[in-house]
Amino acid sequence: MRRVFSRSLPVLVAMLVVVGPVSQQAHAVGRGPAATQAQPCQGQAAPPAPVDTSEKPAPGQTVPPPLPVPVEPVGGLRMGGCGMVLPDGALNPPDGNTAASWVVQDLDTGDVIAAKDPHARERPASLIKTLLALVVVSEMKPDQIVVPTKEDAEQECTCVGITAGASYTVDQLLHGLLMHSGNDVAHAFATALGGVDITTTKMNLLAKRIGATDTRAATPSGLDGPGMSTSAYDLSLIFHYAMKQQEIAQAVATKSYTIPPAGGKPAIPVYNDNKLLGVYPGFLGGKTGFTDDARHTYVGAAQRDGHRLAVVMMRAEQRPTKVVDQAGKLLDYGFALEDDHAAPVGRIAYEALVATAPPAPPANVAAGAASAAAPAKDDPFGTTGWILTLVVALIIIGGFVIGHQRKKQA
Repeated sequence: MRRVFSRSLPVLVAMLVVVGPVSQQAHAVGRGPAATQAQPCQGQAAPPAPVDTSEKPAPGQTVPPPLPVPVEPVGGLRMGGCGMVLPDGALNPPDGNTAASWVVQDLDTGDVIAAKDPHARERPASLIKTLLALVVVSEMKPDQIVVPTKEDAEQECTCVGITAGASYTVDQLLHGLLMHSGNDVAHAFATALGGVDITTTKMNLLAKRIGATDTRAATPSGLDGPGMSTSAYDLSLIFHYAMKQQEIAQAVATKSYTIPPAGGKPAIPVYNDNKLLGVYPGFLGGKTGFTDDARHTYVGAAQRDGHRLAVVMMRAEQRPTKVVDQAGKLLDYGFALEDDHAAPVGRIAYEALVATAPPAPPANVAAGAASAAAPAKDDPFGTTGWILTLVVALIIIGGFVIGHQRKKQA
């Protein structure tokens, strides 16, 4: 046994040397200097008051309080700023942008090129379907069969037109979810994943896992509900992560698609709602959204001269120009800043910096939600695993030292 310890000691020491920096790097991602101002800005810790009754809680329930505000701004010190957050010396963004908040990011480096109120909390509308899609691709195979219920097929539209009792593949429904923003498809996925409550819990755990600290899904579809919250920064992070998933990237880049006949009903033609696709040079796809409370929300990405940029716009209006045209101008602005080698103002960070841990999920959904909280491409050990490895290694080394001292005394 002593031989095993003596031979293992160099390995354990090497392990400690490697583990230490890795753990520190995991916690350092996205942290700027000590914050002088918490984020989001004053009055932006929760979305504006609803304009209708869509967020009225069910009898016996209450509206959840706003999510905790991180002590340090996620993504860097400047991400906690109010108003325009621009590179030093940069020209102002183009006129006519109606978004209450927005972010332009580099999809390859994760740099935030420019922003406005990046952590102001807003409602996502259908942009939250991108988070649902991440749960779907992490738990379901593309050829897996989903059979919608009557409740799924009768959701408040926008709807693709799926038929209750018919059989569809996950890939077919994913196109309907992301191209045409089908609320019927979103509900069908939620049913297949264990129900609406379980699915929203999975979405929220995944948001927390990847660092989206402003985000709380109240519905799988993006229809407004009690406690619904996100930000331009969070949706930039979610989209950045989603564009690494082949099934999602392909779906948002598809201009037209046909869901084959099913359940005795004819084929369903699906057209992409994102009007920049096929119009803006190098456009890679994105997502649109709208509710009365959220107003217009938008995410879209494009590639030019080796750079892939994405924009997120929150609480925008269609006048004086269409939101997609405003987004196109923001993309132009971002590419111009890249051409000028402007210094980034922040970074998309995959590390949640939450001051206080959120409540644990209900026991009946925690087990099912756990699988969504750890995307397959992440380090299989995670930060907690490395810490446990450190503790075990220290115990083993301590045992070796004590045993060696006793041997000398004997």
